[in-house]
Amino acid sequence: MNDWSAALLGRYWTGHYWTLLPFLQGLRPGSAPLLGAASVQPWSLSVADPLLGSVRLSGQLSVPAGARRLLLAVHGLGGSAESNYLRQSLQAAHAAGLACLCLNLRGAAGDGEDLYHAALTSDLHAALASPELMPFAEVYVLGFSLGGHLALRLASEQHDARVRAVAAICAPLDLELTSRELDSPPRALYRHYILRRLKACYVQVAARRPLPTPVARVLRVNLLREWDELAVVPRFGFGSVTRYYQQASVAPRLPELRVRSLLLQAEHDPMVLAETVRPALQLTSPLLDVRWVQRAGHVGFPPDLNLGEPAPAGLSHQVLNWLTRSVA
Repeated sequence: MNDWSAALLGRYWTGHYWTLLPFLQGLRPGSAPLLGAASVQPWSLSVADPLLGSVRLSGQLSVPAGARRLLLAVHGLGGSAESNYLRQSLQAAHAAGLACLCLNLRGAAGDGEDLYHAALTSDLHAALASPELMPFAEVYVLGFSLGGHLALRLASEQHDARVRAVAAICAPLDLELTSRELDSPPRALYRHYILRRLKACYVQVAARRPLPTPVARVLRVNLLREWDELAVVPRFGFGSVTRYYQQASVAPRLPELRVRSLLLQAEHDPMVLAETVRPALQLTSPLLDVRWVQRAGHVGFPPDLNLGEPAPAGLSHQVLNWLTRSVA
């Protein structure tokens, strides 16, 4: 193997390493524990759905004494409010004196409430308008992977005036391109992990509410495009999976961002590939700050990550400082 091949192989494994390492560390007992029970409380809210009636949202809310600012943290596809990266975000927010709501997207808590999709920002709007969150004077939104996609969509919409900035970590921008790559053989490990969690969610919802596609058919799904076609599209009335990707993708909305936004991407992300992201960045808003990190994976970054922010090293502290710092 020559030097060029070795360097190429090293870059290839970099993305996998930093994707899998934080995940495996998060499986250890006691890793990234939530704050004490007195500091973190369960949060829930019932929202009206045109088809299902009432759907309950849930999450974990931390409110330090005297906090006037809030971080809304949103997980990725197959994740939940218990995901390790959201726990770390909550810890960083608490250390900075910010309240933090780690939000479960519909059904992500395993409660069988409903399914979610990549453009369901209505639930983020509803959460921000909840009685528990209304007292906060400033709001910042931090989303990971699909949650980052939702954060950027929120930034492109008419939104709560308290939302001052958003950050998207390893977010897909073009859902068609991202789905195509995730469904390819080299990404089978990641795809099967995501689908296993999504299928479990579907079974839980089907036990409580009628769904358009029989459970047995959904359990045979092997591709994310199939999941979207059989679960998301009929549940939310998109008509076709192509139309869902066209209508939901944030890529064409990037020139319309209304608040300061950070997009932090891993150059060697093995799930949201750089080549699926860069085409969408040819035309964006001046409010979008795009950063590429070489030594990183999908929502996995080294503990010494430094974005040039005057804050402790590490993803959560650096991004939180970017979100909350004043800009002239």
